[in-house]
Amino acid sequence: MQNVCDLYKSPKYVLKQISHLKENEKENFVVLYLDARNKLITKETISIGTINTSLVHPREVFEPAIRELAVAVILAHNHPSGDPTPSEDEIALTKKLVEAGKILGIEIIEHIIIGKNKYFIFK
Repeated sequence: MQNVCDLYKSPKYVLKQISHLKENEKENFVVLYLDARNKLITKETISIGTINTSLVHPREVFEPAIRELAVAVILAHNHPSGDPTPSEDEIALTKKLVEAGKILGIEIIEHIIIGKNKYFIFK
């Protein structure tokens, strides 16, 4: 399994894992769970929302991480509108998840929003 941690040197692998999201008509929030060597353990859809919103809570994001013994995660979701610009709520959610991850000892490596032909990377 390929190392997915170094998003900036090899974003193609991570984007390949989530490229299907750009075709969805509803927001889908997906998490890639990584082991201690930053290799993909599993990928799960945490939430399927509406055209412009998705409900996500830290317990749903981190429960699979704890179950799978993941040490890091990559968050991703789509914007069906095609514009990957994050909303204020998405920025706040990302900060909340980063803080929850710190408490659990699970690093949030990145949060990516994918649009039709472009994407937004939080870091």
